[in-house]
Amino acid sequence: MTATATPALQAVLTDLLDLGLVIKQAHWNVTGPAFRSVHLHLDEVYDEVINWQDEIAERISALGDSPDGRAASLSGSTIAQLPTGPLQAAAVVQGFAERLAALSASISVKFGVLEEDLPSQDVLIGIVAGLDKQAWFFRAEI
Repeated sequence: MTATATPALQAVLTDLLDLGLVIKQAHWNVTGPAFRSVHLHLDEVYDEVINWQDEIAERISALGDSPDGRAASLSGSTIAQLPTGPLQAAAVVQGFAERLAALSASISVKFGVLEEDLPSQDVLIGIVAGLDKQAWFFRAEI
């Protein structure tokens, strides 16, 4: 079971770790008329992402493997990076609607790999539901 589950879960953990960093980069650099609402929304999403990171890492540990949360492990991330410098709120909103939807789709593909590990699949289903909700919240701001 762990032979297929752990690599799938580690890939999700890598993306979630990188997503957390990208969220903070946007949070610290967002500007424009919607600054406050976007700044606060990013904090809400970040809190969820931190919880998902922990849930995935603990699932990997429960399967008898070791999660890799080192910065060096982020080179495999699929999360689109942000430019440096100030970021207009409208671009941040659009960008996160897209990033969250893309990550949801990427994680959903892993459901099939976890057909024999329903607890791991269930963890990912919960994360996908949360990503979809947050992507919707960002799309509603566009």
